Amino acid sequence: MFDWLKKKLRPTPPDDVVKKPKPRKKKELSEKERATAAGEPYVSILKIELDPDSLHEGSFELDWNPKFVANLVRAGYQMSPADTDADIVDRWFTNLCRHVVLETFEQYEAMNPNNTRTIRSRDIGDGRSEVS
Repeated sequence: MFDWLKKKLRPTPPDDVVKKPKPRKKKELSEKERATAAGEPYVSILKIELDPDSLHEGSFELDWNPKFVANLVRAGYQMSPADTDADIVDRWFTNLCRHVVLETFEQYEAMNPNNTRTIRSRDIGDGRSEVS
């Protein structure tokens, strides 16, 4: 019957005792989430695994967002409508590695003083020549 009076007469604690709710920390977005939210392409190497018995063998684990795959499709890395995103990214990564190897080989060949190439030209008539 006098519940309202009890509530009214109950002392209120001082401000320093009143527990204020802690502000919630905003979840930090990952680099991939930030890029995706901004509509930017994202690709990253998550992990590299090497065979300890054969260090020239290994694998890479990649992570990407849909915008990155869309860019690869526009660049011609999709060969079939049945290609998965992983197929497309794998094709791109293989091509990237191939270019690194070729560039390294070209630099090696250019800097190798023992590399002597002979260019031979042979007249095959009618103002044409064969070069080998």
